Amino acid sequence: MRIAVAQPPVVAYDVAANAATHARVVRTAGARLVVFPELSLTGYNLDAPPVDPGDPRLAPIVAACADTGAYALAGAPVREAEGSEHIALLLVDGSGVTVAYRKIHLHPPEDDRFAPGGEHVVLPLDGLRLGLAICRDASIPEHAAATVAAGAEVYVATTLNSPEDPRDERMVGRATANGVPVVLSCGAGPDGPLAGAGGSGFWRPDGSVIAQAGPGPGEVVVAELPAGRQVSSRGFSSEGSSRR
Repeated sequence: MRIAVAQPPVVAYDVAANAATHARVVRTAGARLVVFPELSLTGYNLDAPPVDPGDPRLAPIVAACADTGAYALAGAPVREAEGSEHIALLLVDGSGVTVAYRKIHLHPPEDDRFAPGGEHVVLPLDGLRLGLAICRDASIPEHAAATVAAGAEVYVATTLNSPEDPRDERMVGRATANGVPVVLSCGAGPDGPLAGAGGSGFWRPDGSVIAQAGPGPGEVVVAELPAGRQVSSRGFSSEGSSRR
């Protein structure tokens, strides 16, 4: 499977503009799955209104996935029917949008508004089992361990790490402790009250880097992941990896 990690520039609160950027990335990445950073559709603005999966502003991403046969994971705040709100990952394909995962490990001031998700999620796609994480989840070793215990063969994290965060050290730790490849999409440049460090990339189970973006917004990195039982032993292939 070809997977792309993107760190697009974000327009604060502007779901339509950010969705258009997401759609362009999906159309040009040449990947089966495109992974975007935490809260990529609104920016890291914790007062942003929730985004409904049926929001018509997401239609360009749906159309891009339909035209390319791709899937996308995009970040947004969501509201449940009973009123609770979560920091979430939306799964987009050619048929529409669903909420794929809700962030479990919140930190202040996120927990002033948002409720923690209750389940570790493993997403099956093309014979691979992708474990999902959002930002602080990936800094908690127990989160990756529980996700792998739930059946994940690949750990997929969407984050907004600051330049001071030990981003690479954490990704190496998640890979080597659990014997799985790690996929990271990290925001880059100004984003709400924060500045993202970029560095989106891919790590093999032994912790070695196969491909990684720089610190600036706009980069997309693509790598090939072998299927099935080869995942735990091989991780990503350097063949077909690229920076755009």
